[in-house]
Amino acid sequence: MIHSYLGENINFTIMYKKRSSIGIYIDAYGNVEVQAPRNTPEKTILHLLEANWEQIQQKIKEMKERLHGPKKRAYEIGETFLYLGNSYPIQISHDVNILQDQVVFEKDKLYIIVKDLDDERIKQALKRFYYKQCKSLVEKSIQTFQTNFKVKPSSIRISDSNTNWGTCDSKRQLTFNWKLAMAPKNVIDYVVVHEMCHMVHLNHDRSFWRLVGKIIPEYKERENWLAASSWKMTV
Repeated sequence: MIHSYLGENINFTIMYKKRSSIGIYIDAYGNVEVQAPRNTPEKTILHLLEANWEQIQQKIKEMKERLHGPKKRAYEIGETFLYLGNSYPIQISHDVNILQDQVVFEKDKLYIIVKDLDDERIKQALKRFYYKQCKSLVEKSIQTFQTNFKVKPSSIRISDSNTNWGTCDSKRQLTFNWKLAMAPKNVIDYVVVHEMCHMVHLNHDRSFWRLVGKIIPEYKERENWLAASSWKMTV
């Protein structure tokens, strides 16, 4: 079925089932399925779609973008990059007299100043910015949550990992992925708490998850954000 609203269309299917409420589901390909109790009027379903129209359209867009993978980055004015969970446009300028390329976040833009207008220089300047921000954000988060632990990290390091958001070894050495600076602050806090809990429980056993849940009860929501958004956390 196709329903038009606010000048846009949504293609969806309806599945009538033995259930008590209406559910809207969007699969990995951006297809929309509405599951409804038997004998639910179609008008009721359409009203629910319209009430959630913006969120549905955004989810469809995200799933289709994810299906095609991260887009190739363009290091030019107006291209957007994630920072603390939001996308911000970059503003690029060059200054042959600066000693080191710089990135400054100000007034909802990422201002990049480079010695030469070269894509690789811009990319590396952004990475250094994220490394620096991640270290600062992680350290502040550790200070905030340290009162929940009797032991302290022996060291804190920022790394470039393709597999982990964070790690903790038997010596309580904590390592975090620089891309965390692209995530919302509450997601960064979750990853920090997750690794700090490994200072007490090295394995993901029940005791570990109880401790995580005690400190951050809604940790599953923050895990879900990472699972849904990691593909677009790129430079």
